[in-house]
Amino acid sequence: MTAFDVSDNTPSNAQNALPARVRAYLRALSAQETPVTYQALAKAMALSPPNTIHQLTMALECLIDEDASAGHPLIAALVISKARGGLPAPGFFDRAERAGCLQGAPSEFHKDAFEKAVKFWCDNNTSKTKA
Repeated sequence: MTAFDVSDNTPSNAQNALPARVRAYLRALSAQETPVTYQALAKAMALSPPNTIHQLTMALECLIDEDASAGHPLIAALVISKARGGLPAPGFFDRAERAGCLQGAPSEFHKDAFEKAVKFWCDNNTSKTKA
């Protein structure tokens, strides 16, 4: 899989660029206290095929690892699957478990993770400190 930089549609170091772009988008979205679907986020990121959702999930997994390491709420909890009734895809829960964050039933964990992420990232949008 090759990821593409939106600015010139050439291969880039997406392991660094895409997660940062996704985080910035989700931080801004947190003020709305509304989740976004994987599809809508992929479109907002202007990801190029093939495997746009896979590109996005790789970036979200990176964010889960970063947030878990920093002790921050999981900003990836703002992203849900349209097909799963408001829950993220199974990969979210798998990665959260590997990162040592998953506690309890997936639906309850996500509800709690979403609420914590909205509060933390919305409050930190106006902060001068980098998360």
